[in-house]
Amino acid sequence: MTDLTRLTATELVAAYRDGSVSPVEVTRAALAAIDAGNDDVNAFVLVDSEGAVAAAVRSEARWRCGSVLGPGDGIPTSIKDLLYTRGWPTLRGTNLIDERGLWTEDAPTVARLRETGAVLLGKTTTPEFGWKGVTDSLRHGPTGNPWDAALTCGGSSGGSAAAVGLGMGAWSVGTDGGGSLRIPAAFTGTVTIKPTYGLVPVWPASPFGTLSHAGPITRCVADAALMLDILTGFDPRDWSALPTPTASFLDGLDDGVRGLRIAFSPDLGYVRNDPQVEAAVRAAAAVLADAGAHVEQADPGFADPVDAFRVLWFAGAAKVLEAYGTDALRRVDPGLRRGVEWAAGVSTADYLEATAVRVDLGVRMGRFHQSYDLLLTPTLPITAFPKGRDVPHGWHSVDWTSWTPYTYPFNMTQQPAASVPCGFTSDGLPAGLQIVGPRHADALVLRAARAYERATNWTRTRPPLHRG
Repeated sequence: MTDLTRLTATELVAAYRDGSVSPVEVTRAALAAIDAGNDDVNAFVLVDSEGAVAAAVRSEARWRCGSVLGPGDGIPTSIKDLLYTRGWPTLRGTNLIDERGLWTEDAPTVARLRETGAVLLGKTTTPEFGWKGVTDSLRHGPTGNPWDAALTCGGSSGGSAAAVGLGMGAWSVGTDGGGSLRIPAAFTGTVTIKPTYGLVPVWPASPFGTLSHAGPITRCVADAALMLDILTGFDPRDWSALPTPTASFLDGLDDGVRGLRIAFSPDLGYVRNDPQVEAAVRAAAAVLADAGAHVEQADPGFADPVDAFRVLWFAGAAKVLEAYGTDALRRVDPGLRRGVEWAAGVSTADYLEATAVRVDLGVRMGRFHQSYDLLLTPTLPITAFPKGRDVPHGWHSVDWTSWTPYTYPFNMTQQPAASVPCGFTSDGLPAGLQIVGPRHADALVLRAARAYERATNWTRTRPPLHRG
């Protein structure tokens, strides 16, 4: 018998169309997976079983009479608890927000999913205001990894990645301000793309400014393309939103990489990797070369921009807490408090200098992509470590940015960047391949990710918590 929780969104749409599976069956299977596994991994902070089943019943009726609302009709979907969702509180992982409220508006991504008929299951865990690269908070506790519940799933879209990895819905929508989609995708063996900034509208504006993007977490590349089709509808509430694309991201997805000029940078010139992670990524680069791409080792040629990123990031975090009064600092995650206190010493000149570093980084990458269509790197230099910690035991730094050196640079440049699973270490933990393209080349990034996926079987490997 088919395990409905392992079917991808694209497979579900085909099954709904031919009548072999119903949205109600699939939704009940997703809810059963949540009931069975959420106590282990803490992926959800809110589950609306009654609302989800009711939405699935309506979707089933639409499929029967041929009046589906869109390509996501009937797909069990979760929402990261940073995104406003009508009728549900958005608590953002913090004790500073009172769940009592009107909660009358959807964020643009949620609105697009609702318009397409997606079945909204609930809200997924996030660290406080999405401030760090792991998922734990004083309000909701830590979130575990589908491959080992004692390990972190990464963050800040960690609940979404854990949910998707364990079949608690086919896909989820999250956000990424410094790696928050790609970090958990790499740690959990799931798929994501951080789109070009502005392609997916965001409202309310992120306190982290133009670093933060919204995008999909899925189990396969075709689903990421399909969900991106849904999420990219223009929304006037986002002052920086790009026009709605005129073509589907599924168009040309299987066209392959033959003839593409691809740079492979195993370390960006300044990162030390776990040897097994680096070996997996080197093997992934070879797969794309075998598929016909011209792959050569080349670094983009920039120094680690972490100092500038920290200025931009924690200035944003300080602005977040400002709205909650003078006692907010004593009520938040100690790491967030430390960052905000550090930001108190950031001057206007410091902020402008950080912005100048960001501009220079963008110019360098623009020039780099005149020579190379795509850039390959590891998504992360390490695999998942014990949950409840911001960094691995004995690590040289207390800052989450110290183990995410491949992700935040491309938030600063606003480029599209995907993460796809590219193998496992000897202890059975996933590693991720990051594929970076020039701004607005989201379709090309997805095409390369799909070419790699077709040549391997990593996205079809099931985590052990699900097998049990």
